[in-house]
Amino acid sequence: MDGRTEAAYGRTVELDLPFEAAVARTREALAGQGFGVLTEIDVQATLREKLGAEMEPYLILGACNPPLAHRALEADRSIGLLLPCNVVVRGTGEGTSAVQALDPQTMVGLSGNAALGPVADEASRRLDAALDALA
Repeated sequence: MDGRTEAAYGRTVELDLPFEAAVARTREALAGQGFGVLTEIDVQATLREKLGAEMEPYLILGACNPPLAHRALEADRSIGLLLPCNVVVRGTGEGTSAVQALDPQTMVGLSGNAALGPVADEASRRLDAALDALA
């Protein structure tokens, strides 16, 4: 069921891959577009530990492309509130996963700073290419 869908603030790719394989492929696809993973939040483990709550595998990757982050920070020092680009990998069923990426245009809309437009355009192209590599 490999396919892409879009939401107002993000993009989603549905994969016929188990969670761990989807995580590995997502890391590779991001690296292929110049993104490193600065942070990793295992939401499933955190909620289990802190609240005793159970949920599907759910990982938030804080992806960063250093040249793009630098350009964004040069345009608006406060934009760090919206960096890095969050990418979510979550299990959706037996052997299936979803990969979701925040739409970088969101930072332009939230900040109201048109100077961020070219940075968001390039980040969008790179994240879209990474998602396309998965689908």
